[in-house]
Amino acid sequence: MLVALIAKDKAGALSVRQENRPAHVDYLKSTGCVAQAGPLLDDTGDMIGSLVILDVADKAAAQEWADNDPYAKAGLFADVQLIPWNRVIG
Repeated sequence: MLVALIAKDKAGALSVRQENRPAHVDYLKSTGCVAQAGPLLDDTGDMIGSLVILDVADKAAAQEWADNDPYAKAGLFADVQLIPWNRVIG
């Protein structure tokens, strides 16, 4: 099952994102269930959130993945949504 994780950063948390980015990227690469991933950007190009497409068994697995993301553990996010996703193109 594909699940879109859409997370928005807390206001003023760019330094938290930057400090935890290496651990987050390692986590993305090591878990084996990330189909696509990248930061959400504001109009000036600064990172303000994350979009991760997870390929997992079920929504509970997606939640477990999200809970263990170094960004989540660092308290970066103001809001996280896990939404089942249907790939049509790509």
